[in-house]
Amino acid sequence: MGIETFKYDNKIVKYFGLATIIWGIVAFLVGLTIALQLIHPIFNFKTSFLTFGRLRPLHTNAAIFAFVGNGIFMGVYYSLQRLLKSRMFNDTLSYIHFWGWQLIILSAAITLPLGITMGKEYAELEWPIDILITVIWVIFGINLIGTIMKRRERHMYVSVWFYIATFFTVALLHVVNSLELPVSLIKSYPVFAGVQDALVQWWYGHNAVAFFLTTPYLGLMYYFLPKAANRPIFSYRLSIVHFWALIFIYIWAGPHHLLYTSLPDWVQTLGVTFSIMLIAPSWGGMLNGLLTLRGAWDRVRQDPILKFMVVAVTAYGMVTFEGPMMALKNVNALTHYTDWVIAHVHIGALGWNGLLTFGILYWLIPRLWNTKLYSVKLANTHFWLATLGIVFYAIPLYWGAVTQALMWKEFNSASLLVYPNFLETVTKILPMYYIRAFGGLLYITGAVIMVINLVKTMIIGTFEDEEEVQAPALEDTEISENGSVGKGHRWIERRPIQFSILVLVAVLIGGLVEIIPMYLIKSNVPTIASVKPYTPLELQGRDIYISEGCYVCHSQMIRPFRSETERYGEYSKSGEFVYDHPFQWGSRRTGPDLHRIGRKYPDAWHFNHMSDPELTSPGSIMPSYPWLLKQKVDLDITPKKIRAMQTLGVPYPEGYDLRATADLEKQAKSIANSLGNQGVSNAQWDTKIIALIAYLQRLGTDIKAQQ
Repeated sequence: MGIETFKYDNKIVKYFGLATIIWGIVAFLVGLTIALQLIHPIFNFKTSFLTFGRLRPLHTNAAIFAFVGNGIFMGVYYSLQRLLKSRMFNDTLSYIHFWGWQLIILSAAITLPLGITMGKEYAELEWPIDILITVIWVIFGINLIGTIMKRRERHMYVSVWFYIATFFTVALLHVVNSLELPVSLIKSYPVFAGVQDALVQWWYGHNAVAFFLTTPYLGLMYYFLPKAANRPIFSYRLSIVHFWALIFIYIWAGPHHLLYTSLPDWVQTLGVTFSIMLIAPSWGGMLNGLLTLRGAWDRVRQDPILKFMVVAVTAYGMVTFEGPMMALKNVNALTHYTDWVIAHVHIGALGWNGLLTFGILYWLIPRLWNTKLYSVKLANTHFWLATLGIVFYAIPLYWGAVTQALMWKEFNSASLLVYPNFLETVTKILPMYYIRAFGGLLYITGAVIMVINLVKTMIIGTFEDEEEVQAPALEDTEISENGSVGKGHRWIERRPIQFSILVLVAVLIGGLVEIIPMYLIKSNVPTIASVKPYTPLELQGRDIYISEGCYVCHSQMIRPFRSETERYGEYSKSGEFVYDHPFQWGSRRTGPDLHRIGRKYPDAWHFNHMSDPELTSPGSIMPSYPWLLKQKVDLDITPKKIRAMQTLGVPYPEGYDLRATADLEKQAKSIANSLGNQGVSNAQWDTKIIALIAYLQRLGTDIKAQQ
């Protein structure tokens, strides 16, 4: 049997590890900042770059793609080489991947505070960055598959399955959801609109959680948890069932984000059904992780690394039970649009992703630097701060969410809303926001302690760029016939190409069944004759609304509940959104729904509200937008936007782009004159506030005119 000598590349693992630590602190700091902004608008610092609407997308992107993303690659590059007994396929690709990914993150950190955004949750980055993401992801995939193909270990361990599923599915999700038509270097429109855009977005959004925040981390769990415990995984057969059931079922569940919306009932029902089914494979994975530690609980009590991992896996179990429960329609009617959604997401992000990442870092850094962890005591302190931080973060939000939902829905004996003023439901839960911010402070304090501990560990250790090892060549390796894996599955585990094809088939089925009928069956989106395209000024105003991140606090989807129709007006119809590129239904209500806001208030009310919200709504936590009163609308891009919309099927008349700017000016001057008549003397027709007012005054009025 020929033994080959080769070297593992530890340097790329170090790079991604350091990036994980640095971007983690950044993500937590931005998260703490926006938590403070919800306590008092003063923390928006009265600057356009630092408002909640612009920082919240920055926080989610930093947490998901910077912190967790780098954590994924750190773990994959370390474990893959050792599982396959092979150096990464190509060192150059590894470092292009690293620096390209950091460039993507830096681009997001620059563009999102500038208001350059697509306005779609978890997919806010504009088209040039989307292309860069695609290129870098393909480079990662080539390196991943290339390493698998040149492996020395014939059998692909379960972690590798999850890495393969992550690569192919994230690529599919990103490409489909990022189909967009560029207007300029920093502006584009998605090719999908309204209901169809909502379905594609949450097919992407939910499965970005599934295949970026879950499947790669399950792969890391299956490798690092047994390593840290020095025990084999509890059940290899269970891991097979867990993997295939999870990747097949998960892809169907996206519509549960759109229950009681204008999405057709049949799609909603599919989303609910598969969401409930998700409990089984998800809990199979959780139990497989926890039962790996059977008989080792004394070690768990002593070892902070295992503590992090146990609580992380427990958080995974909690969030994968809570998600399907929230997908039940009667539960969703209460929890959706409330802070329950935020608590749920952060149990996953802070608990599952955060704590598992911390555990891996504490296990990995001492090994890379050939030393022991500087301080076990500091690691234990970090564990308790992080765990208590999650508790103080989540419980107040659950409490506040129940308060919100009950206040929104409460009627008195005269069948009138007890709390018709939405602001009352906001100020009532402000104490919960204080406690949530305290929880975030605990969490980031623990992370800072980790940084100190790990840096001191690096200082006392000696890093080895390349680790020399020996292993037999692939043709000399065999798999024992006495393993716990069934012979049928062993066949596919030894064939990465066939394995990848099966993965693609498994994840394609659900997406195709849900998305294609939305385009082939016209009755899914009935036409409403009174719904017309936006005027050029309204289109510009809509883009300003998206740029300022208004969608992160306001929904534009009135559900068919009496409590909502009494508060906001007629429930939303699918045909009303056919010209919305992108849709703006939102996922949380920090402010009231805006779908029927059009003509509800005079123009001056909107002007004053945007200038200083407390002038119209005393006690509001909404930031002010004084720059909108001064910044000019880019008139030169108006014809390009009209042509782009025409390309996407919006029925503007032929040649309308040539007179669109003139129509914009006429409508804008009309609004400026109206403001003058209402006592606002400083309104300039070509400023952004005028365009935004035009858009807000249009919302929901097409169907109103029909009634």
